[in-house]
Amino acid sequence: MRRPPALPNQPGPPFDNLTARRLRVALGMGPEHVAYGLRVSYGLPYVAPDLVVAWERGIVCPTSPELTALAGVLWCSPGELIGRPRTLREHRVARGIAPEDVARAVGLELLAYLAMEEHDEWRGTDRQSTALADLLELNLPDFVAVTGREKRLAECLRGAVGTRWQAYVRQVAKIVPLDRRLVEETLMDLHRQYQGQMVSTLTWGGGGERSGEAGQEFLDEIVERFWEAVDRRP
Repeated sequence: MRRPPALPNQPGPPFDNLTARRLRVALGMGPEHVAYGLRVSYGLPYVAPDLVVAWERGIVCPTSPELTALAGVLWCSPGELIGRPRTLREHRVARGIAPEDVARAVGLELLAYLAMEEHDEWRGTDRQSTALADLLELNLPDFVAVTGREKRLAECLRGAVGTRWQAYVRQVAKIVPLDRRLVEETLMDLHRQYQGQMVSTLTWGGGGERSGEAGQEFLDEIVERFWEAVDRRP
């Protein structure tokens, strides 16, 4: 059964996909158990394990009814699954600012701004991006996400931990305005963590399947791990 589309202009709340996965694992449940609970107990017949996995990997976000039902299956409150704002619209709504005020502050026509918000694709100039960050009080991770750089950052980070991290220093430094030395040290640290985790999993008899799961989880969380590593640097 196909998932029903979300209602126009009613996006779901910010979703903390990593917390959802941690709660599921802590309960000893697989994606198939979560999907079954959503179908049987909460009347969501279209939910399959693949959709649960997509939520947990941040590929799609649950709607408000889906998030409430998911919280019930995971024995938590819906608030525990609501993450920080991620999209341009979520940040604007969280600040209680009208779209007209954002468009005026950054120097865009209202329809042009609304199109960027609807498609989650910021195309402003550097000056407009700076004005947007000031207006919405965006920190660096949020600024990177809102301006559409996070996907490219994730691709570079996955390449860095899986191959030669030195080859990705310049690319990452172009995406995030950080000191080059800080980028080098962070990539080296992430590479060491990833390679060490893979070796440790295999050494302790986890086998290829367990190693693959551990590696995929690390890669799914790579952007969050990057910012955490940056914050730990003096």
